[in-house]
Amino acid sequence: MYLSECYCFDGDKPLKTVIRNYTKADIHDLIDIQRECFPPPFPEELWWNEEQLLNHVTIFPEGAFCVEVEGKIVGSMTGLLVNYSPGDTHTWEEITDNGYIKNHDPKGNTLYIVDISVRPGSRKLGLAQKMMQAMYQTVIYKKLDRLLGGGRMPRYHQYADHLTAEEYVNQVITGTIQDPVLTFLLRSARMPVGLLKDYLEDEESHHYALLMEWRNPFK
Repeated sequence: MYLSECYCFDGDKPLKTVIRNYTKADIHDLIDIQRECFPPPFPEELWWNEEQLLNHVTIFPEGAFCVEVEGKIVGSMTGLLVNYSPGDTHTWEEITDNGYIKNHDPKGNTLYIVDISVRPGSRKLGLAQKMMQAMYQTVIYKKLDRLLGGGRMPRYHQYADHLTAEEYVNQVITGTIQDPVLTFLLRSARMPVGLLKDYLEDEESHHYALLMEWRNPFK
């Protein structure tokens, strides 16, 4: 199991931070994080539910991470193992079993990111990148080929009337446009692989996602 202690900084103030695998005892806090991250009108039925979280901690606990700041859980990140070949296409529902991860393959070559959430009040602390680093370390520890995931494009709806999805992505990559998700993933060392159409019911992204990977540098 994974446990890493470090500090994050709120301005100049260091805050004791722990990255660890979440457990059954954390389920209530994790659902509370979902409630805070995705308030109405976001549908409550799309938050993590107890069955999904129980699956995460029983099917693949090594891919279930949370972050604590000063003893309070403020974020989570979840992954599963899949077999991926370059060029494969999929939806979020297909690749994650709609978040239930019953399709987790212990012999898979790729750590696929299901979800990442950080409480709004803690997003300035760099915690998502710390959890991402823990996932990269898991890729190395388990001798996998890559970390992979579909990145939402939540600002694309502001440009869709005059830019194709491909043009939008290219402008994000060149820095002409800043996208809250794609730019974060680029800053986190993820590399673009290709666009996925109808990846997720997501009007802001016009249902697109950019598949992005981090390849194991030791393979």
